[in-house]
Amino acid sequence: MEGTVFTPSLEGMNHVKSEEGHMQTKPFLDVCKNVLPVIEKLGTALALVKSDVGGNISRLENKYSANPTKYHTLYAMINEEVDAKTAKGSSSCTNGLLWLTRAMDFLVELFRNLKEHVDWTMTQACTEAYNKTLKKWHGWVASTTFTTAMKFAPERKKFMEIMGGSSDDLDADIQKFCTIFPLLLEENHKFLASVGMDDLKA
Repeated sequence: MEGTVFTPSLEGMNHVKSEEGHMQTKPFLDVCKNVLPVIEKLGTALALVKSDVGGNISRLENKYSANPTKYHTLYAMINEEVDAKTAKGSSSCTNGLLWLTRAMDFLVELFRNLKEHVDWTMTQACTEAYNKTLKKWHGWVASTTFTTAMKFAPERKKFMEIMGGSSDDLDADIQKFCTIFPLLLEENHKFLASVGMDDLKA
């Protein structure tokens, strides 16, 4: 059985936390990378999100690759930037993790909308998810750009078909994704809040 587009992410989530309960850098970034093909299926509507997510993953991956032992845990690189007072810089890994986590919040909400509101169009599901997650952090330009792009969301039935698997498998995978992944994202938010980095706006 091939599974759905969510299968790789769901498998990867099992490895994000170390035995000691620490968030591990590479496994977390791998889960986020495995979400990219799902975003791609939404085409033009989420091209901005895909670009943003991809860029932030690359930024964090580059830092991790520079010293995999030192940055084995996700928050090690953040703590280093906080200590050096560089965390609030627009090109910091802290900024990258914050926006990556927010983008994933948006996607979780989008998939939750698709599962719970079977009568909603893709544009409606995207817009509601955006309003609930990213909108409050975006300025007028970003918000207008995003709102316009979401009008190009694919037709819902077509999107669900290209996600793979039977409708029951897809339903079950979306449910798992929207249950497990938010727990990891919430941990990121709590950590970022603890170092005073949870309120940055675009």
